Amino acid sequence: GWREAVAAAAGALQAGGLVAVPTDTVYGVACLAQDSAAVRSIYSLKGRNGAKPLAICLGDVERLYRYCHVNVPDELLRDLLPGPVTLVLERSEELNKDLNPFTSLVGVRIPNHPFMRDLARACSGPLALTSANISSQGSTLTVLEFQDLWPQLSLVIDGGPIGDIQSPECRLGSTVVDLSVSGKFSIIRPGCALTPTVEILKKKYGLVPESS
Repeated sequence: GWREAVAAAAGALQAGGLVAVPTDTVYGVACLAQDSAAVRSIYSLKGRNGAKPLAICLGDVERLYRYCHVNVPDELLRDLLPGPVTLVLERSEELNKDLNPFTSLVGVRIPNHPFMRDLARACSGPLALTSANISSQGSTLTVLEFQDLWPQLSLVIDGGPIGDIQSPECRLGSTVVDLSVSGKFSIIRPGCALTPTVEILKKKYGLVPESS
């Protein structure tokens, strides 16, 4: 059933649909990042402020170089990805101009979740990924928690409960860190992996917090 599920989800995405997916943090909604109409659909689905950016999701670190200008060592990327971290980098010309047109940066996710990585590899370009919830409401750890969105989705992939649904920490989502300024980092959202992420950036790579 795994390969069929990946193929069905990839097909729905290629057709311009929105697909709910399990990740390594919370449930997400994905569409093709290069499909402007699908990107607009995600914003209307969530009732999301148009000035809030969407992250892109890839299956492998190598693919990141196509869509971003990277100014940190490859080893740093591989220490944090795949994992519950979103890295914010300068975007490249390859990325759809209609995705986050108000910023030169883009957040990149490579979830440590085998289904998501297989799905991203099955699609030609990057996925746009956001949490499966109405904007400003809590993030979701089971598919039933966002059933009000089901009618607007092409497909819902049920990966079972993610983490401990009783634990508020499990709903924090990924840690979002801006690495667009050489030698520095800034935390945009603490998320669920703050301490280990900061430790790697500071101790192993000598990056300094942006404010300092």
